[in-house]
Amino acid sequence: MIIELKDINKTYPGAVPLHVLKDINLQIERGELCSIMGASGSGKSTLLNILGILDTYDTGEYVLDGTLIRDLNENRAAELRNRLIGFVFQSFNLIGYKNALENVALPLFYRGIGRRKRNAMAMEQLERMGLADRAHHLPGELSGGQKQRVAIARALITQPSIILADEPTGALDSQTSKEVMRVFRDLNADGMTIVIVTHDPKVGEQTNRVIRISDGRIEGGEEDA
Repeated sequence: MIIELKDINKTYPGAVPLHVLKDINLQIERGELCSIMGASGSGKSTLLNILGILDTYDTGEYVLDGTLIRDLNENRAAELRNRLIGFVFQSFNLIGYKNALENVALPLFYRGIGRRKRNAMAMEQLERMGLADRAHHLPGELSGGQKQRVAIARALITQPSIILADEPTGALDSQTSKEVMRVFRDLNADGMTIVIVTHDPKVGEQTNRVIRISDGRIEGGEEDA
């Protein structure tokens, strides 16, 4: 089991406290490709942020790849994020003045890996994504699908245990969305655990399990897609 949530609750304080997640119980097996679906405001983004150690929870227990995620200082949280998780976002989050190769290599720079080695590793990932010929292009010179494949290559370069993708096809047309989902399915076929937050039923259909969340609760009807 790579992800296990037990009775997770999360409330945002305020004049009227907002109880965003309510008694969430969820298990995700190593090597799964699953999607989390729900309407805007359902709690799916908060859930993803907790899975990604970007946000904390109030009560319950979260175990990620055998490690209890609880009361971590920022350094420890960052260390676990960098070691265990690769992130893919709707807006790609590429640095505009760095080319594709430099964007993919960036996580290794923060690990202190030398330029030659990190560039070689980055090129390997770009080749895997079919983008070797775009290595020296800036993000502004790439299509949306190419940008997202660069972002996926960057997420993979640290050899994470899990990929968390937040609306990864949200900025793409339907044909490009299919291409990006094909990349995720291929990665999953190689054993990568992938969790995709989406509002798009067509994306959910291409995952092996759909986890539906509504008003902060996981609905009973988890389904195999």
